[in-house]
Amino acid sequence: MLIVGSIVIRVEDLAAQIGFWTRALDYVLREPPEDDFALLQPRTGQGPNVSLDAVPSLRVLPPRIHLDLYAEDQAAEVRRLADLGAREVEWSRRPADADYVIMEDPEGNRFCVVDAAGWSGWARISTQTS
Repeated sequence: MLIVGSIVIRVEDLAAQIGFWTRALDYVLREPPEDDFALLQPRTGQGPNVSLDAVPSLRVLPPRIHLDLYAEDQAAEVRRLADLGAREVEWSRRPADADYVIMEDPEGNRFCVVDAAGWSGWARISTQTS
């Protein structure tokens, strides 16, 4: 059996990215960061870790892999993430039925904010965090 233990994001400014991703996801440092690596975990303990790896890496667009962040209130989350330093990516060929907004963190790592207001998993999550 396999589970996703950690999602690794390559970063340039480790301290700034720790600040962004801990606030964006409501994660905390699992242990003190190293000079080139930090491991973040959900404050509630439920869900995969996010590892921030300060290793030089070429940025390729579109990225081969990205995060889909599910949102109960997509518009509110997009505004909140923008206030934290993310930016919305403009795309000219957006399908009319797209339920996601493409965003970039302060260093340009892309992720999507998915309108998941009707997702059945919210009930499961709320019982795990109460």
